[in-house]
Amino acid sequence: MPMEIPAEALQLRSLVRADQTLELSLDMVPVPVPGPDEVVIRVQAAPLNPSDLGLLFGGADMAAAVARGTAERPVVTAPVPDAAMRGLTGRIGTPMPVGNEGAGTVVAAGESPAAQALLGKVVAAAGGGMYAQYRPVNVALCLELPAGATAIEGAAAFVNPMTVLGMVETMRMENHSALVHTAAASNLGQMLNRLCLERQIPLVNIVRKPEQEAILRAAGAVHVCNSASAGFMAELIEALTATGATLAFDAIGGGRLASQILTGMEAAASAAAGGYSRYGSAVPKQVYIYGSLDRGPTELTRSYGMAWGIGGWLLTPFLQKVGFARVVELRDQVAAGLTTTFASSYTAQVSLAGALSLEAIAGYGRQATGAKYVIIPSRAA
Repeated sequence: MPMEIPAEALQLRSLVRADQTLELSLDMVPVPVPGPDEVVIRVQAAPLNPSDLGLLFGGADMAAAVARGTAERPVVTAPVPDAAMRGLTGRIGTPMPVGNEGAGTVVAAGESPAAQALLGKVVAAAGGGMYAQYRPVNVALCLELPAGATAIEGAAAFVNPMTVLGMVETMRMENHSALVHTAAASNLGQMLNRLCLERQIPLVNIVRKPEQEAILRAAGAVHVCNSASAGFMAELIEALTATGATLAFDAIGGGRLASQILTGMEAAASAAAGGYSRYGSAVPKQVYIYGSLDRGPTELTRSYGMAWGIGGWLLTPFLQKVGFARVVELRDQVAAGLTTTFASSYTAQVSLAGALSLEAIAGYGRQATGAKYVIIPSRAA
């Protein structure tokens, strides 16, 4: 029997107004008939990832947010500072659907064989706009979950797992042999640690708190450095010397950490060179910033020779670079390790309306280790 699909359903949207106000709301939007290569997913779980918060919050001061509306249809407003507003000109007045990824059951399918094959299946999807009750998605953006896997287990099957695999793939493509990762006790960081242990890739994990050190050491991490400790640089250089890591992925962004990592890499490389050069070591050293946990300026103190680089790294351009065939291979790896290597855990489940409570916004907005939220769109407010 075909599943009953409503004509309209709720979707969470983010709107930046010309008066420098952010507005978050739940809107009723049409549930479209799928095109030939599309499916309609009844979304059952969608994670609140750090990568979603930029679009969701629009740079607004969420500490000054105000809630109104009803429990079922809340509306949250917050002021947008001048500095953030300058980068938002292109989205003023346009409600933006939010949510990079999610998972659920395919309740309608287009006429193509690929779409029809997913009808009734539980799939993960990276179609954008996944903070919704129903979402049309092209079949190319869907991943059929392994038998027995739930929507919650598959909700974060794209962004974090593919980022982790992308980091390892980048390491190999750029001829490095080991990695450094910051904010390493995050869901993504723990995932990377598991993958590196499985593949015997040396990994230097950088955290900011003793309890985060404990999490990683309990998970088998060999090299864990606390950037808040007095002996951080000595510990970092020791770990970099032991691993030979010359590629780092930095989720922090602001502050001195990227520069400290390059300094440590240079110290390890110079010691191994056995001689002095006024230009520093010839070993290429690279830091990619892929997050913004610290939104302040990135501070560089150039004490690491001339063979270094710092830049940005994003998942989507990486996937475009490696090509569709390789992306399919990487997605197959995710499916195989969905409940093991690439498993995600959540500390809170919220409804669509619950995601707009000021309490929940304060919780997931901190982007704190061990505080990952998932939206359950079918849950009542």
